[in-house]
Amino acid sequence: MLVFSRQKRSVAIRLQQGSVLIESMVALVIFSMGVLALVGLQSAMIKNSSDNRYRAEAQLIAQTHIANMMAYGGDAANYITQVDRDKISTQLPNGTLTFSALTNTMVTVTVGWQVPGGSRHQVNASSYLFDVMP
Repeated sequence: MLVFSRQKRSVAIRLQQGSVLIESMVALVIFSMGVLALVGLQSAMIKNSSDNRYRAEAQLIAQTHIANMMAYGGDAANYITQVDRDKISTQLPNGTLTFSALTNTMVTVTVGWQVPGGSRHQVNASSYLFDVMP
């Protein structure tokens, strides 16, 4: 009887050999999938953060030009001719700056940019320009 139970135990032990290795490999696969998901999430957050930064910078540039045109008063057309449009390419990737007059008193400033490998974005800012009489 003692011999028979030893044989059963040795057979049971041989059947379970390597089960710890399999369990640890499965745990490693699950862990690595979690790490890859976190890396993907972090890269998406970095991309969105840079997109938001460029959008805020473009809005600031557009609003600054609108404010400067208001400061020029009735001579906004002279301001537009003096603007250095090449400067925007140092502020935004592939940046563009355009001015358009919708009416005699309304002007729109359009700031565009494109991140390499990304799609084109633009921000528009419009305002009415009035002569202020002292």
